[in-house]
Amino acid sequence: MAQRPSRLTTRKTLLGVAAVVALATLNTPAVMGFAQHAYHRYEINQPEYKAKYGHWTLASLPEKYQLNSIHAILLHTGKVLLIAGSGNNVKQFNGSAFKSTLWDPATYTFKKIDTPADLFCGGHAQLPDGKILVAGGTARYEVLKGDVKRAGGTMLVKNEDPDGARTFPKGTVFRSPSGVEYRSQFSVRVPAAKKTPTGRIGPVKVTASEARVFVEAVEEGPLGITNTTEQYAIVGVKGKDADNLYGIANKLGLDKKDSQGIKDAYEFDPVTEKYTKVSSMSEARWRPTLTPLSDGRVLAVSGLDDIGQIVPGKNEIYDPRTQTWSPAPTRYFPTYPSFFLTGIRKIFYSGSNAGYGPADQGRKPGLWNLKTNTFTPVPGLKDPDILETSSSVLLPPAQDKKVMVLGGGGVGESRAATSRTAIADLDAEHPAFTTGPRLPENTRYLNSVILPDDTVFTTGGSHDYRGKGSSDILKAQIYDTAKNTFAPAADPRVGRNHHTEALLLPDGRVAVFGSDPLFADKANSRPGRPEQRVEVFSPPYLHRGDRPDLTPSGRTEVERGGEVVLRTSDPTRISHVRLIRPGSATHVTDFDQRSVALDITRRADGTLTVRVPEDASLVPPGWYMVVAVDEHGVPSPAVWVHVFL
Repeated sequence: MAQRPSRLTTRKTLLGVAAVVALATLNTPAVMGFAQHAYHRYEINQPEYKAKYGHWTLASLPEKYQLNSIHAILLHTGKVLLIAGSGNNVKQFNGSAFKSTLWDPATYTFKKIDTPADLFCGGHAQLPDGKILVAGGTARYEVLKGDVKRAGGTMLVKNEDPDGARTFPKGTVFRSPSGVEYRSQFSVRVPAAKKTPTGRIGPVKVTASEARVFVEAVEEGPLGITNTTEQYAIVGVKGKDADNLYGIANKLGLDKKDSQGIKDAYEFDPVTEKYTKVSSMSEARWRPTLTPLSDGRVLAVSGLDDIGQIVPGKNEIYDPRTQTWSPAPTRYFPTYPSFFLTGIRKIFYSGSNAGYGPADQGRKPGLWNLKTNTFTPVPGLKDPDILETSSSVLLPPAQDKKVMVLGGGGVGESRAATSRTAIADLDAEHPAFTTGPRLPENTRYLNSVILPDDTVFTTGGSHDYRGKGSSDILKAQIYDTAKNTFAPAADPRVGRNHHTEALLLPDGRVAVFGSDPLFADKANSRPGRPEQRVEVFSPPYLHRGDRPDLTPSGRTEVERGGEVVLRTSDPTRISHVRLIRPGSATHVTDFDQRSVALDITRRADGTLTVRVPEDASLVPPGWYMVVAVDEHGVPSPAVWVHVFL
């Protein structure tokens, strides 16, 4: 139940407001501004206001635990894993100062987590046992044209030896025919050449294998620029090996260098609170999307590769049973495409993404059948060219198979933004988008969080790219799925744009993290600073009296189609129960959140029995929160259950 202010607090507040009113009669701008601020502070703390609009508080993180939160993941322990990696900070990257913090919102305690690699801009998703798969991250930061000091680019390393693969370490030197030297920035393994018989008694044909690696000139300046295809000797390789092993490059320059991804993958264990290295991906990925599949495996798509280009449709699947990767159907998407599992081996791509790549490739929403590798466009979306940095959410309950797209911006650093929302009904015979209610303002970087009462809380964002021109939007609203309308919520105090994320907590609150503005002022003259404050929203339902109680009565491990028995003091009070998958968010993209309606049976002994749906695409294996909601929309605290394969 929401706490009522004490009599002393109320008396002090009323006296303060009275004094403000008296001062306001002076009618000077400074005094009027102070008066308005003081009255607003008084108003938002009133019980009636909280019950209608909700309430925000700042969560204070001790300095030693603060970080530039880029990724936020709710664990089945109730704790939140915040991952920064290098946190979009080149100095931290160069010093290998990679950060993760574990936050317990129930006790407001914190713990530093040893972070084995730069997981900044990786992807993540929950596995069937509740561990978190984190894959990809940063191998190299973007360098803008004009700041590039050494010519660089892609070197193809060739191997004509069919008898063995070769691995060249980071720092291997390649020398051009004119003597200019280039140093590899990563290690590279080149498979053995391929032998192909040309006939029953004919000679064996040998085809050279190749692998690519990013190289930079040893010396600074224009001497390293080349636009000519040439063969490069590998320094230190001699004799016959020198004939078999060499490099080929056709363009090495001082142009802009995009960020580059890593192949590393880890499982984070919520119980031991440690990362464990697993098999690496076949492709390096920076900003990939990881999507849990109905059989417990995880699909990884897109991302910038080890030379700073979007992975050209080479997708892969992680199997947690073997901790290995295998190829997935080939299809191209921009970075962080927003995916939703909608059937067995069927994915809906809403069109929301984090950019990179051409504006006319991989941008159209549609249904992707992984079994047949066919893609069926879903038409009807207004402003389809303004989908970067938009938000997408599977509307509750998930059984309705409706996905909402909210806001968005133009490609790259475009100033375009939209207030458009649209809803795709994926259960229709011919799925298509229909127009939804508009947001109050043109918004990109909007966070959207599913609440237990079947509403969607949305907050923050900005009008312009990364909040340029002081364009952060200090507004929040709640979307009512039944009425198809937005209602205003209390205003947040902290602006949020790029690198922001939000999660539903087990107690029904919403925590909002991160932001990375490009500038700190309206004139765009001072560089911005990453936002490290955490703001927590208590929705109106937490200020409307006593909450239902809920505890498990028996086992909390259940298979799909199975039942869970719950105990509550007043079963007749409960109107519905939801099975909510914990969020896993980055770049206003949540890889996991969904809310599933559960069938309820009220028993004479005062217990509730809820049945988990059998549909594996509706309930991917993993840990979920079970929340009971009364007739007034007030939810119980969550009970954790494990849905296994």
